[in-house]
Amino acid sequence: MHEHDNILLTEAVERYISGEMTPDERLQFENLRKADSEVDQMVVTHTMFLQKMNRYNEWQKFQVSLNEIHDDLATQGKIDSPALKGKAKIAYLFNKYKRVGSIAASIAGLTALLVSAILWSVTPKTQRAQLDLLNRNIHNLANKSRQQDQEIYNLKNNQSTTSIVKPAINYSSGGTGFIIDSKGLLVTNAHVIQNAQNIAVANAAGDEYEAKVVYTDPVRDIAVLRIIDKNFKSLPPVPYGFTKKTAEMAEPLFTLGYPREDIVYNEGYLSSKTGFNGDTLSCQIEIAANRGTSGSPILNNEGDVIGILNSRQKDQEGVAFFIRSRNLYTILNEVKEKEKTDAAIQNVKLNTRSSIANLNRQQQAKKIQDYVFMVKVN
Repeated sequence: MHEHDNILLTEAVERYISGEMTPDERLQFENLRKADSEVDQMVVTHTMFLQKMNRYNEWQKFQVSLNEIHDDLATQGKIDSPALKGKAKIAYLFNKYKRVGSIAASIAGLTALLVSAILWSVTPKTQRAQLDLLNRNIHNLANKSRQQDQEIYNLKNNQSTTSIVKPAINYSSGGTGFIIDSKGLLVTNAHVIQNAQNIAVANAAGDEYEAKVVYTDPVRDIAVLRIIDKNFKSLPPVPYGFTKKTAEMAEPLFTLGYPREDIVYNEGYLSSKTGFNGDTLSCQIEIAANRGTSGSPILNNEGDVIGILNSRQKDQEGVAFFIRSRNLYTILNEVKEKEKTDAAIQNVKLNTRSSIANLNRQQQAKKIQDYVFMVKVN
């Protein structure tokens, strides 16, 4: 506590004892006494000092009055005591009152020492408390600064790590896939993602998302992918249906796929209910199929998916093959059996009712294209 503060506190104590405080000041000061025992003790000590001083003053006045009477009686000759004059009077008064003066000086000295002791005892503690509080604040600020520095360092480090861990991937092959569940589950051909280290899928708008293999069946040439990119937003319900029925001979069919960077529409017809060399898992179709269209959906006029395009006959232009849709049901059951703890997989159901059956082919293609993705592999 500074000397100025000591003076202000002493003045406040005196004003409190003498009743000079306003009601609000007195209330605040009494609350301070309750909260600080040292201030309270200072008030008690100061009160005792003033009481002693008052008693001394009263006693001193009484002594002076007696001496004046004594001197007056001696002057009048009523008592046997010579009247004192000049230096003799001063010496007499000094000898007369020196004891009282000593007592008063002693009281004043003791009181001053007592007050000084109180202030001395209060001052170091107050300063120490303030220093402790200041040290704690500085310590807290230092910790907060270190935490902020660490957060900034971590943020920079993470950003740096991200840029290092995820360099641009050069995808060297791929095909086509299409959504079977609007939350990001797709199917494509197993041969499209064979030996893949990284997989990405891109929609017709060019938005690219990271994906991973959930299940693959090389025999049926079907693979199930899941989009795992945090930027992917679930799509509206799938507009096309899935049917186990086989198309009729010469029935018109169409497909959407990615033989190049842009999505491409092609149409044709069913030319055989079996695949290459009589394969009963697939059917033959007359349609333009090029590299990159493997995994494209094959749809009928009602907008139902009847199969997945998986190959073309190299020595015969326009002849291609697709895996029957009924295999999708089998594959999905196998995926659910494998991923028993994956609630999202367990809830997947193939849509059996097409919502685009009554639309013309142009409208159907427009509705479907957002659900057909380019599959990129490296």
